[in-house]
Amino acid sequence: MHPPRQQSQVGEGLQTSLSLVSSDPRLSLEEPRSNTGNLRESPTESASSRENWPIAAAIKKESECPDQSVIRRVSGADKITLHDVARERVDVIYEKMLHLPCEFLDELKNGLRVILEGGNGSQHREEFFILQKLVQSRSDLTTKTLVRTHRVQLEILVAINTGIQGFLHPSINLSQASLIEIFLYKRCRNLACRSQLPAEDCTCVTCANGNGFCNLCMCVICSKFDFEVNTCRWIGCDLCSHWTHTDCAIREQLICMGPATQNGTGPSEMVFKCQACNRTSELLGWVKDVFQHCVMSWDGEALIRELDFVSRIFHGSKDPRGRKLHWKSEDLRENLKSGKVESKAACKAILMVFKELELDSQKTLENAESESGRLIAPQEACNRISEVVHEAVRNMEMVANEKMRMFKKARLSFDACERELAEKAREAGELNMDRQKKKLEIEELERIVRLKSAEADMFQMKANEAKRESERLQRILLAKSDKSEEEYTSNYLKQRLSEAEAEKQYLYEKMKMQETSRLSQSSGGGGDPLMFSKIHDLLYSVPPSADGPSNDCHPFRKKP
Repeated sequence: MHPPRQQSQVGEGLQTSLSLVSSDPRLSLEEPRSNTGNLRESPTESASSRENWPIAAAIKKESECPDQSVIRRVSGADKITLHDVARERVDVIYEKMLHLPCEFLDELKNGLRVILEGGNGSQHREEFFILQKLVQSRSDLTTKTLVRTHRVQLEILVAINTGIQGFLHPSINLSQASLIEIFLYKRCRNLACRSQLPAEDCTCVTCANGNGFCNLCMCVICSKFDFEVNTCRWIGCDLCSHWTHTDCAIREQLICMGPATQNGTGPSEMVFKCQACNRTSELLGWVKDVFQHCVMSWDGEALIRELDFVSRIFHGSKDPRGRKLHWKSEDLRENLKSGKVESKAACKAILMVFKELELDSQKTLENAESESGRLIAPQEACNRISEVVHEAVRNMEMVANEKMRMFKKARLSFDACERELAEKAREAGELNMDRQKKKLEIEELERIVRLKSAEADMFQMKANEAKRESERLQRILLAKSDKSEEEYTSNYLKQRLSEAEAEKQYLYEKMKMQETSRLSQSSGGGGDPLMFSKIHDLLYSVPPSADGPSNDCHPFRKKP
């Protein structure tokens, strides 16, 4: 039986978490393909495309550029872009990079890392496709030319060709020869493996096609790698030791019913057909070995994930043992998700299931032997029966204890649910009372609002009445003001008229006096006829005016 997949020994100190990338770098990061050239997409791809490189576990990269105390400005003619690196000749880019400051080269690498991370969605993917197509369409990138490249130039070319941003990380220090071999598919591009290709001098078609596939760390179908170990996520071939993702094998229908032995005479059970060697490996023993070696090191989430793999592997099983394992793994997975079973109890339960399956297998073999007519001694038969009975009793005791523990836990959960239900009912009653209280408060507020609204309407009506009264008084005031002004004008005119009449009378009397005086003087021989004519014209030709001067300023008026 092939052992569970272990961590690669090469690069063991470098614990990384990379995205899964197809070994054929001519494919995109999103659409890897198998070795046959058909496009495939593995569901096992990591959820994150970023890389976490612990500084303590990796060798720090030494800078090739001298320390610069002054940051130099780069003119537009001297600048280079990622498209220039992917398109231009090696010697041209090398000469330009020699005269560029380290800060600019770091910015160039960071720009490529942003593109590989794909934060901008389809735009970054399309840009990466263009860069990768430019690099892979060149025929001048050979060992002879790549030796003369700039260090940063070579790192960028390898990152574009493989789609892995780890080659741009400052803490990753690979030799120029290793980078060239990775670029030319002569070394595994998995930074935790980096084995010479073909790995272990394998001569199978998958390893010999020269597309960078590594049978130590990559899936035969999707040609991707990750760092999952001690898990049912990977299925190993018992014969050629090539690895395949469980999801890929299920998708390609490589997990099916078949004979357990290579000669095809054994009983039918679930087997895995390796795509590299076209030979089958039985799965029940492999799953049992993985769980027996690794189940105690898994946490709850890992156990749920592994039980899901087991359930999917034996989903189409038609033999009793495979169906039983499928049902039990489904039941344990659901109980773990709902919290009905703890992870330690689930581990013990699944190990007990494997023991029961082993006993069933022994019983099947014994039945086959008995049917073949082979006689055994009575003492041996009694010993076997005793062992089976004792094992069955132990299993029944374990099952009974587990059932009792589960019953007690269920009872405690039921009591807790009852208490919680009572508490919820009490809270519901309190909420109902609060709702009624709030309803009464709302009704009271609505009544107050209606009262205030009626008061506001009343005050508004009084304000309107006061406004109308004010307008009426204003009209009366205007009318009285007009009337008073008319009376004042009339009285003034009357006064002026009376004053004019009095003045006229005064002048008339004065004129009579003067006339009398004149007559008396004429009789005496004197008089002034010119003065008399002026007074006469003034009295009879010029009527009194309302705007005329007052009595105080009149030249002929005297105070009485």
